[in-house]
Amino acid sequence: MSASDSGRGRKRKNVAGNQTNPGWEHGIEIVTATKKVQCKYCNVTRSGGIFRLKHHLACTHQNVESCPLVPEDVRGKFMSLLRTQTLESQNKKRKMFDVGDDSEEEVELLSCHHQNKQKRVGAMDKFVMKKSGRQNQKTLNQMFKKEERDDIGDYGKGLVPPSYHEIRVTFLKKEVHETLQLVDEFKEQWKKTGCTIMLDGWSDRKRRSICNFLVNSPNGTIFLSSLDTSDISKTGEKVFEMLDEVVEKVGEENVVQVVIDNASNYKLAGQMLMDKRKGLF
Repeated sequence: MSASDSGRGRKRKNVAGNQTNPGWEHGIEIVTATKKVQCKYCNVTRSGGIFRLKHHLACTHQNVESCPLVPEDVRGKFMSLLRTQTLESQNKKRKMFDVGDDSEEEVELLSCHHQNKQKRVGAMDKFVMKKSGRQNQKTLNQMFKKEERDDIGDYGKGLVPPSYHEIRVTFLKKEVHETLQLVDEFKEQWKKTGCTIMLDGWSDRKRRSICNFLVNSPNGTIFLSSLDTSDISKTGEKVFEMLDEVVEKVGEENVVQVVIDNASNYKLAGQMLMDKRKGLF
């Protein structure tokens, strides 16, 4: 059989009719521009693929509402499955960062680089000790007396500080660029698992108010934007306009829920938002 024949005989893992993930036994794939799955029990349709369906069935409340009709044995099955996957992921990360002690052969090779056949201790080696295969940093107070710590401080006296222009232009632009890159990483997570929009409002002693909009996902919470509302009357309609604009910015297909205050005007805004965007709650 040729390579091309072999390729035609195989199906991709997640194409319709060939899903091997156990979650597909309880969901129906909806073919749209964004990957959506319909729950077989409550018929709710959500974006995010099979990942979010499993949390929906396990009732974890992790960026998706729980299924009200899922059988208890199915809920327990997916709760156990997700717990096992989480533990495996944690163990994999832990193994990646484990660092063992140098072997005797490695120490001998290092010693050969010195004429006296002894491993030379560098200046920074004094700060580090090895314990149980991991490196633990000691404080300066533990390793040196006060006078010796003062001598170490002398090494920084010749450092030329950055100029005013470098701080307000060069370094600021670099920091903005890195922040935007971080936001892009969070946005990719929103597409995969969905996210929660959170509104946090506060006022200072002069009764000036501001509303902060944040987005939460399994990657964590990130600040999105803020709005000066000192001269804005926070009626239900106005709060709805603010929230609707943020949902549009994040992407309605990525938003699972919106968390706001429980005052009457916010409750009204929340109801208006759900009336307009049926996939939110």
